[in-house]
Formats: sequence, structure tokens, C-alpha cells
Amino acid sequence: MSGEVIYEGKAKELVTTEDEQILIQRFKNSATAFNGVKYAEFPGKGALNNSISCFLYEKLEEAGIATHFVEKLSDTEMKVRRLTIIPLEVVARNVAAGSLSKRIGWDEGKPLPAPIVETYYKKDELGDPILADTHILMLKLVEPSILEELKQRALAINDVLRPLFADANLELIDFKLEFGCDADGTLLLGDEISPDTCRLWDKSTQAKHDKDVFRRDLADLVETYANVAQRLGVEVPEEARQALEERD
Repeated sequence: MSGEVIYEGKAKELVTTEDEQILIQRFKNSATAFNGVKYAEFPGKGALNNSISCFLYEKLEEAGIATHFVEKLSDTEMKVRRLTIIPLEVVARNVAAGSLSKRIGWDEGKPLPAPIVETYYKKDELGDPILADTHILMLKLVEPSILEELKQRALAINDVLRPLFADANLELIDFKLEFGCDADGTLLLGDEISPDTCRLWDKSTQAKHDKDVFRRDLADLVETYANVAQRLGVEVPEEARQALEERD
């Protein structure tokens, strides 16, 4: 059935179309943190994340990185290829922050000698724990060759995104990726790339321009995301503009 919601997550839902292999990814205005313990609604957030994600997917496709993105449909919707998602979150890190700082005892903001890639188990009931390669292979989550490919693609994506954000005077601290395979078995980047899934700091002031402003009550989330869009040269969607005007 076309128009059936087949998945609903914290920030997005997937809807079927007449083509069985094509879905609509619809962005929501909800924001969550700490595994859903903290929750709020922000009019305009979904439209901003959709616009930023579409822009970044286009840049990745231009760089030869295959994604599930097909086209932008509306302020809050994009058309994507249906994927069987690999149950791993792949996190690329350039600077110590968040859980990494706590685990290794480095101050937030300390640059890493080189980018690293971590893998986390996509399992809410376990709290999405970090996994070593031995755990991943023991659980048979992916084949060894695919695991290595995920890491290499994360680094390649980092090589594209890092200078793109740097041109916007933003430092890409770290970011989360999800991958999956389409009906032909082709490995593609899925999910989204937005301030929800990236840590972005102002290169001059170190001010946070990502979901940490919500996690830590640092600033207005919609205003922050709109600023990221403007820096990237992405048009701020009407819903977000109206939300910001109502705050003024």
C-alpha cells in the first residue's frame, strides 16, 4: 500500500510509495536526548534537517559516495531508496567530545591525531553500546569485508564533509552514519546527515551548533540549526522562518 508508515523513529518516519523499492523519508519536529529521557517539539526542526540532509547528500553523491537519497520532495520529505539497514551505528570522530572524552579521559575539544571510526550496536534496549570488531563478528552483524568497507566509507565521507563545514566556519567534531543494502545488495549510506547526527562547533568561538544545544540547554535549537543552514548556503524553510519570527 502506498502511503503506509512502515517505520517511525524519534525524528523521522518512512512511508511507502507506489514503487516498492522507493520510500518517503519524512522528518519530524521532535527532539530527544539521553535515549528518549529528554523530549521536546520544535516547529521547523524537521524542515531544517531535511533541507540540510538533502544538500549534504547531493554533495556526497557528487563526490562519488553512494547514498539512498533520490530527491527532495517537500520541506519535510525526501524520496529515498528502500534499504535493509545494518544494525550498526558508524561514528567518525575528529576531535575528542561526548562519550569519547569520558572513556579516554581527554578534555572535550582536544584534536585526535587522526580521524577514528567507532561502531555501536543499534539496539535501544541495550542503550546502543559500543562494539569491538570481535563482538560484531561474533554476533554476525556483518561480514568482515563489509565491516572494513563501512569504516573506509565513513572516512571517505569525513573527507568530503570536513572541508565543506570548514568553509562554513564550522568544525566537524564527529558524526553518526547508518548504512544498508538495497534490493540489489548494493551498500548505500542511509538515514540522515544533519545537526541531529553531527557535532558542529564554530571554528572561532567553539560554540556548539548541533543537538548538544538541546541536550545541554545551551541555545535555541531551531535558531541554531537555521544558522547552520545559512552558513552552508541552504535556504531556511518557510516553517522554520515562521517559527523564528514568532520567537521575535
